[in-house]
Amino acid sequence: MADASCHCGAVKFTLQFAPHQITDCNCSICRRYGALWAYYAPEEVNFTTEDDRTETYMWDDHSIRLHRCKTCGCVTHWSPVDPARNRMGINARMLDPVVVADASLRHFDGADTESYIGE
Repeated sequence: MADASCHCGAVKFTLQFAPHQITDCNCSICRRYGALWAYYAPEEVNFTTEDDRTETYMWDDHSIRLHRCKTCGCVTHWSPVDPARNRMGINARMLDPVVVADASLRHFDGADTESYIGE
């Protein structure tokens, strides 16, 4: 189990396990947010605060909702618009650095090729 939260603590969640891999994407939104993404099935993430603690932003093809805390502005996660999609992204920067210290880092070229760099 791994606990995570935004800066002010208004958005809190627990992951069933620490991430084994995190992704650094260079697309126009991810590079501006400075997010590092860890991917989970929604049932592997337990939010301990109400849904109304975040506001969302969608861009490009509107397939995901990017969530940020209404109070401190931290981007905490993204969720799929399509409920059949069994994957969500958790901003690994919301985790204690010790929790992600052993995770491997992958670089994703979301700006151009839509593929992982160096693989």
